[in-house]
Amino acid sequence: MQKFTLGFLEGGLKDRAITRDIEWGVSVPQPGFEKKRIYVWFEAVIGYLSASKEWARLQGRDDDWRQFWTGESKSYYFIGKDNIPFHTIIWPAMLMGYGGLNLPYDVPANEFLTVEGKKLSTSRNWAVWLPDYLQRYDPDPLRYYLSISMPETGDMDFSWHEFLRKNNDELVATYGNLVNRVLSFTNRNFDAAVPDPGELDDASKNLLEKARKTLVEVDRQLYRCHFKEALKAAMALAQDANRYLDDTAPWKMLKQDRQAAGRSVYTAIGAISALKTMLCPFLPFTSQRLHNFLGFEGDVRDAGWELQLLPAGRRLPQPQALFVKLEDKIVAEEMARLGSVAQA
Repeated sequence: MQKFTLGFLEGGLKDRAITRDIEWGVSVPQPGFEKKRIYVWFEAVIGYLSASKEWARLQGRDDDWRQFWTGESKSYYFIGKDNIPFHTIIWPAMLMGYGGLNLPYDVPANEFLTVEGKKLSTSRNWAVWLPDYLQRYDPDPLRYYLSISMPETGDMDFSWHEFLRKNNDELVATYGNLVNRVLSFTNRNFDAAVPDPGELDDASKNLLEKARKTLVEVDRQLYRCHFKEALKAAMALAQDANRYLDDTAPWKMLKQDRQAAGRSVYTAIGAISALKTMLCPFLPFTSQRLHNFLGFEGDVRDAGWELQLLPAGRRLPQPQALFVKLEDKIVAEEMARLGSVAQA
């Protein structure tokens, strides 16, 4: 995005007309321009400001729009790459001409998204319709797939086969399996209560420290609008937690050293608690469920961005699977829907 914009500036800015000779659209409020209409690329971006003013007016607080456009406020514009010049050159110039308003703080621009190798087309029904998707699947797997595959630096193709693989191999097998085996094991062997860890060993301390550092790293990547990197960092912690469980094997230690088994489970629960926080921006519905499985009340979004270790003895509700494993046949079924009669 930055290189694209600098190319415009270094090449020399040229005048562009902001009106068209058409009969529909937004009129030009100047005498002699009755047959002119404001060109959409100029008029549309004004909606950012006018919509906030309209919102404030409807709330009966006419000046509240200023909180979004002045002072310490920062505006982010999430767009496709074809809209870069309108948001990095034209709109900032309009704001500067108006005066006294904050310029865009960041303009994260993504590349294009195709569907099964073809350009997305709603008229040809070559698209994934969200209401249709939600009739058959949970929302979080789609949010995860689009986030981890986001076209941040290159075009990305939506593939039902890859959607299936991401759901089954990453959400179910890596993250979901971690949560299920730890909480189910706790339910069966520690009377559904967080075990007393005693003194933590180095391996346990290291995993919890990794959880704290990952929270910081995910926060840093989110602030920079690097969503793929944020999600990769979170999933790396889930993989580390799985390796920690494999190494400490609490199911083997249960009869030999119950304290060691409890320490392993306590530490894994701590890592899981961190994961439900850092994955909330990507998997909000799943994070809320896990928040409740860990015995927390209220909204997970209000719990703060920090490692929340559970106290020993806290009772935990009966856990359930976070994700549903999908069957291979759904790929052919969804492919058959593409290009069929358009959705109403």
